Amino acid sequence: MTNEDSINSGDKAMILLQSLICYLREKNILTRADLDELRERVELRVSTVNTDIPCASVLAEAAAKDMRDLNDFCGKKYGGKHRRVN
Repeated sequence: MTNEDSINSGDKAMILLQSLICYLREKNILTRADLDELRERVELRVSTVNTDIPCASVLAEAAAKDMRDLNDFCGKKYGGKHRRVN
């Protein structure tokens, strides 16, 4: 059994957000195209992070990787079409 105080609140938030995204995708409230757009927004944050603070870029890159992984997972589990590129 894990002591609740030893669990990082950021980890709890990540689990809740991932679960919410998967639930919304499962119910077809979010489309795969929506997830593609969300992933692109997260990846855009990587390029706009202040380079004076190295930890911020590390966190942004980690968030972008997590979003790519979640997008891949939802795509494999629920399918759907990617966003069209004009």
